[in-house]
Amino acid sequence: MRSALTAAKPERDSARADFSWTNAGFFGSIHALALLGLWTFSWQALGVAVFLHWLLGGIGICLTYHRLLTHRSLKVPRWLEYILATIGAMALQGGPIFWVAGHRVHHAYTEDEVRDPYAASRGFWWSHMGWLLHPKKQFFDYELYKKYAPDLERQAYYRWLDRNFLMLQVPLGILLFLAGGWSFVIYGIFVRSVVLWHTTWLINSATHWKGYQNFPVEDGSRNLWWAALLTYGEGWHNNHHARPRVAKAGLRWWEVDMTWWAIVGLKRLGLAKRVVR
Repeated sequence: MRSALTAAKPERDSARADFSWTNAGFFGSIHALALLGLWTFSWQALGVAVFLHWLLGGIGICLTYHRLLTHRSLKVPRWLEYILATIGAMALQGGPIFWVAGHRVHHAYTEDEVRDPYAASRGFWWSHMGWLLHPKKQFFDYELYKKYAPDLERQAYYRWLDRNFLMLQVPLGILLFLAGGWSFVIYGIFVRSVVLWHTTWLINSATHWKGYQNFPVEDGSRNLWWAALLTYGEGWHNNHHARPRVAKAGLRWWEVDMTWWAIVGLKRLGLAKRVVR
């Protein structure tokens, strides 16, 4: 995640960068605030967290950041693309240029200990969140990572989102407070963020560790059913690494892919075209 979030110290000439107390403080604070959910629980607040997990994660990250912007597996009107990208930016996983650039590098150099931002070859912890606590300059410095997403970097709105994604939590927090008070804020922002972070990070870690393969690939990507359920279909990771531009990740009848259902819905409405099959 691009920081406030970003390490201030220069990177060493090695596979591991310096530990970032800034990043650790940010992620640690959000995790700590999420614990307030133990004292502010309500079923309505939990429902808000679940809904926002789907909207910001399933639609914002899985459909938009990943399949639409990173791999260009489909095309939607520019106005809709910007709306969907804004939803993705509200997920608190970094701006679109940062996220797309990092994922494209991951596919180009999968499991390379130096060039893959979250190389699973360095262990479960590193690929899950260690790469965020030891942020390497080439993946977190805008002037360096923007070259991997030139199609987005050329657009002023994406540059703005990349700089200001963190501020989007303010209007969201105000709306949640007006709708249901502090319990909605705690669950809609902090609980949701923590759960969504870890479910997303499982695709970097768990699906390069456990599961089965439909396709022989040069990396360790696997299909993991429970990760797929938590991430709206992204857990069919071996399928995705074998055919990264294909819009549908779940290829067998039992491989449930909720993100694909959303794409089909957009297509039926005439809003999604050039869907890569």
